[in-house]
Amino acid sequence: MELAEHLRSLEQELHQCTTRADAARLSVLLADDFVEFGASGNVWASKAEVIEGLQDEMFSARSISDFALKMLAEGVALVTYRCQRAATEANAAGESLRSSVWRVSGGQWQMVFHQGTPTRQRAPV
Repeated sequence: MELAEHLRSLEQELHQCTTRADAARLSVLLADDFVEFGASGNVWASKAEVIEGLQDEMFSARSISDFALKMLAEGVALVTYRCQRAATEANAAGESLRSSVWRVSGGQWQMVFHQGTPTRQRAPV
């Protein structure tokens, strides 16, 4: 499997309800020094904080488009994409620009950093 395809599949896995509720799987996918600046404006400063927070999350389905990969160094990659979030009873649908830094550790790609930035609402055509 090509690296871009592999990292895209890991990103998509992190957007799945079953993965987000699985602390053991999240522990494998997120690096010990993981940090996130969320599209909500929240900052999660540790892997443990993210895993705990996701246990109570009201899930909304997400899809990925415009996926791109840029190698930053040997074993370190930046991925960027658009994320579309479906509406739920609690939240309106939305779109955000996403960026993640992935690093190889012990032969396993792990996310070190993630940021979501909300996009402006587009006017109807």
